[in-house]
Amino acid sequence: MQAQVLTPSLQDVTDRILSSRRITRMDQRLLLSLANLNSDEQTLLNEVFDRLREGLLRVVD
Repeated sequence: MQAQVLTPSLQDVTDRILSSRRITRMDQRLLLSLANLNSDEQTLLNEVFDRLREGLLRVVD
């Protein structure tokens, strides 16, 4: 039996980031690596990075 690796959805990741107001370097790398996003996913990603630029998110390791 193989172990399954569950990847959280973009919605789950952005919800966690926005509710905690913290983003890890790993989160940043994950979000920057995403490709072929639909418009809703792009909007979520833009919201996270807008808040990061505005200083409303704290980067933690």
